[in-house]
Amino acid sequence: MDAARTRVLGAPRSAGLNTVPEGSLAEEEQDDATVYKVVVNDEEQYSIWPAHRENAPGWRDAGKNGTRADCLSYIESVWTDMRPLSLRRRMGDAPPREDQA
Repeated sequence: MDAARTRVLGAPRSAGLNTVPEGSLAEEEQDDATVYKVVVNDEEQYSIWPAHRENAPGWRDAGKNGTRADCLSYIESVWTDMRPLSLRRRMGDAPPREDQA
């Protein structure tokens, strides 16, 4: 790896441990001070957005804010079935909508 394009996570550039390519996603996550929020849509699909942004139509807050890693960990724990809600309903794996019960 080109030493000039390497950055040490949590250490000065001159250190030689835990290196990642400069400009890589790992480096961006390390330096990311953004507070994120977890959002969910009507199909129970999850995403993360910067907390200061207004939700797009069809998306609502899921009740979790934090670092990118915290939010992604939360999503991993709650989004256990990747199928959209409408598909799960058609397959009989989800309860019907409240207005159809």
